[in-house]
Amino acid sequence: MEVMFLPGVENNPQPGPFADSIRMMQPASSEYPQIWHMFAFLPEATTHLARFTQEIMREPGPLTPGLRELIAAYTSARNDCPF
Repeated sequence: MEVMFLPGVENNPQPGPFADSIRMMQPASSEYPQIWHMFAFLPEATTHLARFTQEIMREPGPLTPGLRELIAAYTSARNDCPF
């Protein structure tokens, strides 16, 4: 996986579940969601984003959660962003 554009963010995680997840994933694989670095860098600010994303992707709505995931994956692929 390529290095992030924000090495200051990547190299300064704050204690919390996202930093723990990154530490667990790094030895096993270089493939993990890079946004975790932003979540680990500012956990208080990104908690709201994580809750918002889960609600948008999982709560009842006109599209099934699976279709929402498919749309997100397609959009990420079109943007050359690993999903």
